[in-house]
Amino acid sequence: MASQVLVAANRGPLSYAHAPDGTLSARRGGGGLVSGLSAALAEQPDAVWICAALSEGDREAVRRGVSEPGVRMLDIDPAVYDAAYNGIANSVLWFTHHHLYDIPREPVFDAEFRRRWDAYVLYNRAFADALAAEAGQGAAVLVQDYQLALVPGMLRVLRPDLRIAHFTHTPWASPDVLRMLPRYVVEELTWGMLGADLLGFHTGEWARAFLSAMPFDGAEGSAEEVREGIVEHRRESVWARRTTEVRAFPLGVDGDDLRALAHRPEVDDKLAGLRAEVGDRKTIVRVDRTELSKNILRGLLAYRELLMTHPEWRERVVHMASAYPSRQDLAVYREYTAAVRELAAQINAELGTADWQPVLVSVEDDFARSLAAYRMADVALVNPVRDGMNLVAKEIPVVSEAGCALVLSTGAGAYEELRSDALTVNPYDVSETAAALHAALAMPDAERAERTKRLSSAATALPPTSWFTAQLTTLQSP
Repeated sequence: MASQVLVAANRGPLSYAHAPDGTLSARRGGGGLVSGLSAALAEQPDAVWICAALSEGDREAVRRGVSEPGVRMLDIDPAVYDAAYNGIANSVLWFTHHHLYDIPREPVFDAEFRRRWDAYVLYNRAFADALAAEAGQGAAVLVQDYQLALVPGMLRVLRPDLRIAHFTHTPWASPDVLRMLPRYVVEELTWGMLGADLLGFHTGEWARAFLSAMPFDGAEGSAEEVREGIVEHRRESVWARRTTEVRAFPLGVDGDDLRALAHRPEVDDKLAGLRAEVGDRKTIVRVDRTELSKNILRGLLAYRELLMTHPEWRERVVHMASAYPSRQDLAVYREYTAAVRELAAQINAELGTADWQPVLVSVEDDFARSLAAYRMADVALVNPVRDGMNLVAKEIPVVSEAGCALVLSTGAGAYEELRSDALTVNPYDVSETAAALHAALAMPDAERAERTKRLSSAATALPPTSWFTAQLTTLQSP
């Protein structure tokens, strides 16, 4: 049966694994976005989630014809997938949108890059073909993120009857950085994105960044027309002149669901262990992936400077840093993860005492420990150099039991919504961040409680199900 609501994303709502007896078992995916999208799609009859088969178990399920209702996995050639996902999406588009390039050395666009780009095109084509086959007449299709930036244009050619949305969960690169990419890449990205009826971003800043990057060479129309999203692209002028709406949909958290997760027995056990380690000291909490854009090293340096310039906090505070290993198949990420471990060890060796370890660092994927740390947080440190949203900045104030002061960098997408009740800092300014940590630790309890209340309200304004529904309603409106 053809579907009237479809979601396309690299990662799906479940994964398959081989059981000891050779059978395949399905496990639901984690994370707020997967949970929110799953809940929203459950309310849509015959909705379908199209995703890539990521594991050998996933690929085996596709080959055997095993599937869960409402989920279709694509068995894309592993070599094509690796070149598209690791070679382009994670190594080029992620670095471009987050402004992470080491300019004297990178990027380099050569014959090997072109081979990977061709794989990225094939990967997007597989999704477009699957969506075209599954969608009913006039269906709504919601495509997720930078891995699938070409899908809207491809799908528009195949099925001009569809209503197509694309949401970018990262920032959008500034015009100067975007134009570092080869001309054909910029043109294809632009053509792909503008195949959508609706383009969504987490913040108005990222939506404006997308608009300010136009017009590109290859896009026809006046600057005013292009900025309004009325673009006719020369690459493949299959559809008539049409409008793309560009809007911000700032993703929030489901407060009730998050608090329930944070009070499960396994989290209580982690909390008891952490309290035994920390004692009655104040806590500065951060939870991140060991992702280059998260700025963990400067955060540690700021904490060290806090202890050096305000020695009164020594033995009275502990920095609880959870750093989940990320993209360890890329050398630069492995090196960054090692650097986080080394700097934390240096701070402990330099400033620690027999009774006090300044930094408790956990470089492992331990969600229960992170939730326990949320509950203990007196101060939340969220200082990315550039981030699409950063839900941690919203999650900690919702879960913190005593209320927490939020130290938030201007580079976080959440800055746009939370800045009035956060202590905001330049992500590159270690001294300013250290001063903000001092102010956060010294903040009077009543002020901290009031700020936390307002932060929590802002954080839960558009939880995942409402976030998805707002886009779907906008997309389906005349």
